[in-house]
Amino acid sequence: MSLFRAIFSILFPPLAVIDKGCGSILIVTLLTLAGWIPGIIGALIIVNKSN
Repeated sequence: MSLFRAIFSILFPPLAVIDKGCGSILIVTLLTLAGWIPGIIGALIIVNKSN
């Protein structure tokens, strides 16, 4: 995970996972709507997950 991607995950969680698929975007968007911190945590976990 690059530093740019980590900063982007903190500032705009749903946009940070846009290349990971529709399901990831939906999950992070719902987490962000529930609270900004859960959205950040979800985005960082998805971005950090290796294939």
